[in-house]
Amino acid sequence: MVCLSEIEIRERMGLLASSWKFKNHAIEREFIFNNFTQAFAFMNSVALIAEKLNHHPNWSNVYNKVMIALSTHDAGGLTELDFELASEIDKINLNIS
Repeated sequence: MVCLSEIEIRERMGLLASSWKFKNHAIEREFIFNNFTQAFAFMNSVALIAEKLNHHPNWSNVYNKVMIALSTHDAGGLTELDFELASEIDKINLNIS
């Protein structure tokens, strides 16, 4: 898998929700829900997509907050797969929020 250039990354960032940030060779976003149950439902939905794509996020959860960072460790940076997963995560978030 080939890493994207900075120009390619910036172009793809424009296709995601504005809450995604490019930082430390990854794209990151924090999601805030009404309660733990919503946050956990979101994480469960993301896990199913991540498993289907065989691309798993770095994430953490504290009560109603979920922090996600995406990068392709095998490639040493961001790839198309990271942006595909981020796009799917945005769709899930619209359905849960």
